[in-house]
Amino acid sequence: MAGRRHDHDAGGDPELLAAKAALRDEVWTALAEGGVARFPGARNRISNFRGAEAAAQRLRETPEWERAGHVKSNPDSAQLPVRQRALEDGKTLYMAVPKLAEPDPFFLLDPDHLADPPRRAVSISNATRSARRVAVADLSPVDLVVTGCVAVGEDGARLGKGGGFADLEFALAAAAGLIGPDTVVVTTVHELQVRPAGTIPTAAHDAPVDLIVTPERIIDCRGRRAERPGGGIRWSELTEEKIAAIPLLQKLREGTMGP
Repeated sequence: MAGRRHDHDAGGDPELLAAKAALRDEVWTALAEGGVARFPGARNRISNFRGAEAAAQRLRETPEWERAGHVKSNPDSAQLPVRQRALEDGKTLYMAVPKLAEPDPFFLLDPDHLADPPRRAVSISNATRSARRVAVADLSPVDLVVTGCVAVGEDGARLGKGGGFADLEFALAAAAGLIGPDTVVVTTVHELQVRPAGTIPTAAHDAPVDLIVTPERIIDCRGRRAERPGGGIRWSELTEEKIAAIPLLQKLREGTMGP
C-alpha cells in the first residue's frame, strides 16, 4: 500500500518507531541531496552509495576480514562489493534470502562451486544459479557478520530500513549458536550515514556493530558499543503480520522446529 512506512508491521514503542523513521528520512534526504545515492535512489532501502567498492576494499584489508572463513551478509546492493570480495578471497558466504521469505532463509555460496563469476553470483537475481538454500540448522558458525545500515552511530548503534529483518537474522543465528560474543559485526556505509555516539534511537532487540567502514576510514566501536541482545526471538515485539510473512518464525512458534 502506497504511503506506508517501512516499519508498518513493527511492534514496540510508537514514539521510538517515529524517532527512527524521522532519522531514516533525514539520512535518505542527505544521501539524495548529496548526490551519492546510486540507482534506484536512496529512500526506502539500504541505500547503495558511491564509494561502496572503496569501503569494501578497506574492509578487505582488516585483520578481521583476513581471519574470517565463513561470512554472513545481507543481500542489499550496498554490500554487493563485500560479498563479491568474500568469494574472490575464498570465503564461504551465507546470504539471507530477501525478507527471510523462504522456509530455508539463507543462500550458501561456495567459492569453489560457482556457476557465474563472483560479482554475478552474489546478486539476488543470479544467486540461485550458484547457491543452494539452507536452513539455519545447516549453517556453520560464522566468523564475520556484514550488515547494511541506513544510519549508524560511532558507538555502533545501528538503524536499518525498518523491516526488522537484520535483527531477526541475528537473533536466529545467535540462538542456533552460529554467532557468539566474539563474532565481529561490520557495516559498510557512506560518511553521510555516520552519526555521533548517542544519537541513534535503539530498542532492546537492535544488534550493534563492531566496525564501521566508510570509503575514508574505519571506526572501531568495540569497547563503547551496547551489549548485544540475548534471549533469542523477542516474540512480544513481533506483530502477527510480521510472523505471518516469515515461514521460519511460523514454524518456530508452532514448535515444529527447534531454536
